[in-house]
Amino acid sequence: MGSIQTTAECRPVGSYSPTGIDVLIVGTGLAGLTASIECIRKGHNVRMLERMDDINTAGDMYFMGHSAIQFFRHWPELLKEYESISMSNAWLQTFKHSGEQTIPPMKVSDRLRRAGMDPNTPPGAFQMRPLVYKMFVRQVQKLGVKIDFGKKVVDYHEDESRQKAVAVTEQGESFEADVVIAADGVGSKSQKLVGGQVRARSSGRAMWRAAFSSDHLDKSSEVKEFFAGMGGENKDEPIIRTFLGPGTYALTLTRPGTFIWIMNHDVTGSEEESWTHTVESDEVLHNMDKGVGPVPWAPVFKELVKVTPPQTILNFELFWRNPQPSWCSPGGRVVQIGDAAHSFLPASGNGATQAIEDAVSLASCLQIGGKENIPLSVRTHIRFRFVRCACAQKLGFSNAELLQDTDWNKVKLDPKRAQPKLPSWIWKHDPEKYAYENYHKMAETVKQGIPFDQVDTVPPNYPKGYRYQPWSIDDIMEDLRNGKPVNLGDGEWD
Repeated sequence: MGSIQTTAECRPVGSYSPTGIDVLIVGTGLAGLTASIECIRKGHNVRMLERMDDINTAGDMYFMGHSAIQFFRHWPELLKEYESISMSNAWLQTFKHSGEQTIPPMKVSDRLRRAGMDPNTPPGAFQMRPLVYKMFVRQVQKLGVKIDFGKKVVDYHEDESRQKAVAVTEQGESFEADVVIAADGVGSKSQKLVGGQVRARSSGRAMWRAAFSSDHLDKSSEVKEFFAGMGGENKDEPIIRTFLGPGTYALTLTRPGTFIWIMNHDVTGSEEESWTHTVESDEVLHNMDKGVGPVPWAPVFKELVKVTPPQTILNFELFWRNPQPSWCSPGGRVVQIGDAAHSFLPASGNGATQAIEDAVSLASCLQIGGKENIPLSVRTHIRFRFVRCACAQKLGFSNAELLQDTDWNKVKLDPKRAQPKLPSWIWKHDPEKYAYENYHKMAETVKQGIPFDQVDTVPPNYPKGYRYQPWSIDDIMEDLRNGKPVNLGDGEWD
């Protein structure tokens, strides 16, 4: 997993004086859960609203960046549990979509070393979503955070004269606080208040995702032989297999007791932007060879689809959304974090990472500024986060292009071309440390009305040498239609 410092700089719960700031968090996703525990650690009072009747801990896996887990140094129990569930001993293996192996099984640390990175400080790791969520939920429960379930928030507003923000539920109830954190995802009703709904554009792509007990691999001897084997001398260490093809990519995870497969594909007409919408294996089998050219998917992968249990395969549509600089209400009392502020393509490996960074940064800024400066703290936090997230979003497009259009002649010479870019400006960042080192300088730019893209007094937490230029999905699509790579812009992106 890499080292997380546990020196004297660690400041556990109780280290900070109470701020008197009442925080209302809407949504119990990763952003909301992280915000709740970090706000408590920073001395704020926390209450949460969740639209469902429970916290959803289901799912498959995602990438957790090193920058996102730095705050675990303040939570010894979380750190210990994270290390126990982490796939720090994982292996990687790469294939063409036809099933031909191109890079043999190799420990993640060795792949990093081969790619010129420090194996002792990896950029992050794939993690099991259910295990990570349950870990966070246990911590929230242990802290005694009050969560009101079955409260779907349909409106947000603020009363600047009273210095309060309000979340209104479907039942007509009003919940107020000094600051309301909208961590309720891409459909957040806070968009109307903070700057208008960000228009979703269909990417024309979707992802089939399935997670199930590895016992199901036993249904086919061919599937069991190919996918059940794991890494290490004892064949008991997790292994991630990636499959790269024309206009598509897939990956599988085999770990004790659990198997996951994910495949990127052209839209079929049945997809939805929902984590509960499922399709059956026959639909996948009917569509998976479309758009991949003359060479079909490996027969063993098709057999894998066949053994997937019913009502297991999600068909998640991928939407693109332009960067939106406005993440807070006019009075700075309602602020978006996570997907509500910025959505990411799965190939970016940044959705969970940036959501956690948001939460850590905001909790820190509120503590530094104090109750009398909440709007200033919120706007300062957004200045820390917007350009960084916009850069990470654009990198996601570049990684998707890389994975979906792999040049295998170049891969044979340079294995780094078969894996997404994970540059150091992303994974070496510490959002808490950055906030404490730069809050007052950045807050001064807010007070002086200096445009966010003209700030030069604060060191960048994005590519060195980059200066923000507005961009849109249309710009990227125009480049791709003309056969051009995604134009990342100036600066040291690698």
